[in-house]
Amino acid sequence: MELHGIHVPLITPFEADGTVALDALDGLARKALAEGAAGLVALGTTAEVATLDEEEKRAVVEVCALAARDHGALLTVGTGGNDTRRTVAALGGLAGVADAALVTVPAFTRPGAAGALAHFEALAAGSPVPLIVYHIPYRTGQQLDADALRRIGALEGVAGVKYAGGGIDGETVALLADLPPGFAVLAGDDPFLLPLLALGATGGILASAHLATGSFVELVRWGERALGLRLARLSAACFAEPNPTVIKGVLHAQGRIPTPDVRLPLLPAGPESVAAALAALEAVTA
Repeated sequence: MELHGIHVPLITPFEADGTVALDALDGLARKALAEGAAGLVALGTTAEVATLDEEEKRAVVEVCALAARDHGALLTVGTGGNDTRRTVAALGGLAGVADAALVTVPAFTRPGAAGALAHFEALAAGSPVPLIVYHIPYRTGQQLDADALRRIGALEGVAGVKYAGGGIDGETVALLADLPPGFAVLAGDDPFLLPLLALGATGGILASAHLATGSFVELVRWGERALGLRLARLSAACFAEPNPTVIKGVLHAQGRIPTPDVRLPLLPAGPESVAAALAALEAVTA
């Protein structure tokens, strides 16, 4: 699998009665793909997946799969946890449904580099779809260096990494300077898309690409510095409060989702944060 371009990890919009707004989700998915997104991600962190029940998860994946199929785009589904056996079982359910699985480095357990490698060896051996490793140490508590990520990336069945290291440091540079064959790096920290592209990333899985999707696609194609800086400011505004609260506030203000509601323990973004994100969006699209 060749991973490139912008992949949008979709929010889960809610109706006023708290049910999933599937029509609005379909509209978000199709608009992102019409503006050039290479793929969709269902059931990621941005989807508030921890608050969805199994029936809601199935419905979300069905909507996203149909939209992706109609546009010839990739569908990645978030799955996994810190129980290797359960994650293997969950991956088995993606056969014929998804093109790839987004799987976090085991959270909270902190198994170390050797344990993380063994975890992904077991997942890759049992998965019917390629894996995208989700490296996000500020959420998982597990920091993997460039060598550990290279070893995981060399496994057959591992297609790439969503790299959300919280910034760019020497390990970032070392990883991108010496990637295993066929292993792609996708930016996972939205404000750092431009510098990661300059270092050799091939795209990004970016929640803020719900907004101005076409501009993010253009940045990946051309790497224009001025556009990258405007998009970085937009991304920073989108993450001024916990994800996806600000993005939902903006989408609701645009009339694209019926409510800005999120499920506890999240609370809706404040009006000042939404207004700041709308202003940053206008600076990109004006």
